[in-house]
Amino acid sequence: MIDPQSPPARAQPTVAVVVVSFNVRDLLRGCLQSVLGQTSPTTEVVVVDNASSDCSTEMVTREFSQVRLIRNSTNGGFSRASNQGISATRAPYVLSLNPDTLLQPGAIEGLAAYLDGHPEAGAVGPKI
Repeated sequence: MIDPQSPPARAQPTVAVVVVSFNVRDLLRGCLQSVLGQTSPTTEVVVVDNASSDCSTEMVTREFSQVRLIRNSTNGGFSRASNQGISATRAPYVLSLNPDTLLQPGAIEGLAAYLDGHPEAGAVGPKI
């Protein structure tokens, strides 16, 4: 029996976008705006903050409540934070972005469609 008071089950995400951040609040804001401007309910967004002191985490919490935020108490480096973000996702596809990235419309959908159509591909990268 389904409890009518329980939240609806979330769809399995198709794509996870992982962004590692360290003291780049304004760039991160622009990146997240460009990502969330084209996401669907099957897109998961994760920000891993490496102990920023510029109020980046407060900005993410205040302005982007749909983003999963992982707050590190120390800066363990980009690779470690990337692995944390990837490990926190459930999606079969992961788009790793730097916080100074602005996505073009259709970028996430296009990359996922390519991977769907090319199961032999282990990774794809967008044209910059």
